[in-house]
Amino acid sequence: MTAAHRARASRGEKHPVEDFLFTYYSYKPAILRRWHPGPGVILRDATERSSWRWYRADGDDVRVDAAGFRADRGSMYRGIVNLLRATRDRAPQFGCFGLHEWAMAYRADEVRHAVPLRLGRAGTDAVVDAHDLTCTHFDAFRFFTPDAVPLNRRTLRRDDQVEWEQPGCLHAGMDVYKWAVKLGPLVPGSVLLDAFALARDIRTLDMEASPYDLTDWGYDAVAIETPKGKAAYVARQRALSARGQELRQRLLAAVTSSDDTPGGVDFSRLRSVL
Repeated sequence: MTAAHRARASRGEKHPVEDFLFTYYSYKPAILRRWHPGPGVILRDATERSSWRWYRADGDDVRVDAAGFRADRGSMYRGIVNLLRATRDRAPQFGCFGLHEWAMAYRADEVRHAVPLRLGRAGTDAVVDAHDLTCTHFDAFRFFTPDAVPLNRRTLRRDDQVEWEQPGCLHAGMDVYKWAVKLGPLVPGSVLLDAFALARDIRTLDMEASPYDLTDWGYDAVAIETPKGKAAYVARQRALSARGQELRQRLLAAVTSSDDTPGGVDFSRLRSVL
């Protein structure tokens, strides 16, 4: 799953789509090699893990020390669980058409990627001017150009993230991978790998629907400025959202237990976490 990226990295080559999962999230491919069983599973004859952080030994048997992780990472743990639950329980929205990437290039002298704009400078701006911006994800909104910020339906803040995050958002779906990494040994390896695969598929649609011309990289454009493109985008967005919801449920089931009921959390204290 990471072979192509590792090969390019060894040659010093960049990729405008796939590098995102290793640069924006800052997680090296090696993190996917460290498998965890998740809480409640005993590893027999696994004494080599007895010295791993957040594992505990019982003779030659070893298991994840879930209680120790929650105690050490209490604020982060509760914040992530609360955000995942709030996102899972909110109705999805499918009317954004991926315009966050366009808003990041709106009236900009320089764009984020060294790739040509599919419709050119004026054409890109015209698409933004012709649509409502309805972004609900702070970590996309914070990269809007200054001219695009007031065009969004609402001003988003980090402290309000738990109030607006919703499961139709592509970036919220990609972030399931981020949360799975942050929750470390509480997350079974299969959940982590599925979250990475989902993030990779979401990133593909994210960029295919963007204002960038990725033809030379082997990607077909999803022309969201047209009715046909909008329909294609929403159909794929719905499918990815359903996968994201299923993964949120699996992730929550793995990291919580029946007596684990995180209460409210002060998001102003979690800026570095989120």
